[in-house]
Amino acid sequence: MPLIRSVLHMLCLVLTVIPWALFVVVASLFVSSTTMYWMCARWIKLVVDSGTAILGIENRITGLENLPTGEKSAAVLLVKHQSTWETLVMPAIMPHPLAYVFKKELLYIPFFGWAMARMDMIHIDRSQRARSFTKVVEQGKRLMAQGTWVIMFPEGTRSPRGEKGVYKSGGTRLAIETGAPVIPIAVTSAKCWPRKAFIKMPGVVDISIGKPIPSAGRKPDELMREVEAWIEAEMRRLDPDAYASTEAQAVISPATQAAPER
Repeated sequence: MPLIRSVLHMLCLVLTVIPWALFVVVASLFVSSTTMYWMCARWIKLVVDSGTAILGIENRITGLENLPTGEKSAAVLLVKHQSTWETLVMPAIMPHPLAYVFKKELLYIPFFGWAMARMDMIHIDRSQRARSFTKVVEQGKRLMAQGTWVIMFPEGTRSPRGEKGVYKSGGTRLAIETGAPVIPIAVTSAKCWPRKAFIKMPGVVDISIGKPIPSAGRKPDELMREVEAWIEAEMRRLDPDAYASTEAQAVISPATQAAPER
């Protein structure tokens, strides 16, 4: 049954993304970037809703009250990255337009990439790191002044369930440069949609939104350590089974090291 559901959901994506993308490319010639975003967000919500209806994946969201409430309030969302699910869910649940920071190669994906190219987001060339970050700051300031929140995945790539990637400080550097608060978000998507897996499993994905962390007067690495500590602690609270073996190993290792030699 999970295989059949996964195939049906993939067919839903393929059959809807083509007309949607073509419509977006044409509509972008006539509407504002904000209108364009919400038009695209409706398709993304369709994908998320179909994920619930077809795949049986439900979202349990906590902490929405922690999001800034002002129409032009700035924020940098730093999200745990385990699968494609959170990239789809965030625009579907957030009250503000979001601007993803992503590698420009995604723009070359037929239909989906063409539509993304028409949206006001931040695509970067990873081979030009210094120039890319300057672009992120410049566009981030402009977008947040319009009330758009910037969203980034500090681990850079998807991490398997129960594991932790390397948290990079680009998101906190952006927050400090722009004066925006950081919003840490934990997501247990790998319980249902494992990394690089075609077959998805029904279940509940927990999305926990932490309280804003001010960036003023902070150092990027030190601020990212606080974000990392909150996200990873929250992941262990939300999905303890995924970390049981890791924590057991952490207990065993010191005891092993302390054992006298014979």
